[in-house]
Amino acid sequence: MKNSKLHIMVECAILIALSFVLSLFKIFEMPFGGSVTPLSMLPVCLIGFMFGPKWGFGSAFIYSLLQMISSQVFSWGLTPLVLIVCILADYIVAFTALGITGFFKGKGNKGIIIGVFLAVFARFVCHYISGCTIWASVDMNPYLYSLLYNGAYMLPECIFTMIGTIIICNIPAFKRIINR
Repeated sequence: MKNSKLHIMVECAILIALSFVLSLFKIFEMPFGGSVTPLSMLPVCLIGFMFGPKWGFGSAFIYSLLQMISSQVFSWGLTPLVLIVCILADYIVAFTALGITGFFKGKGNKGIIIGVFLAVFARFVCHYISGCTIWASVDMNPYLYSLLYNGAYMLPECIFTMIGTIIICNIPAFKRIINR
């Protein structure tokens, strides 16, 4: 039993590390945070499909901490309350939401694609709510501002992640790994 848990932990750690390294390669970066990366969410999403929601959410939570620590959020000069809300909405809850894929373990290719879409959409919703509440521009409707700003990087992120998911779902070796 311990060996299988250790094996799962090692696989999760490798996939979290891969996600983190991929997140460092930014195809496009927004001026106030947020970026388009080459499939950085996909390895964390795969954890949920491989091992279920417990490992999916746990790994996504660790990934959220790595994203927060590597960001510049602490240097933005936010008030303590706004900083806490930002950390929760833009990092902890947003990236932990990627663990939603765990609920689609064993649901086949269609479940994997739906799971990735819902996980990325949940992350977008977290950033959208944060944008409406603490990042909204004074000169613009906060709902429209947040939709446009967060959509500008999350829509391409979603598209890239979905394409990557479809490709991976059609590679026999990955099918065996995900469906074991």
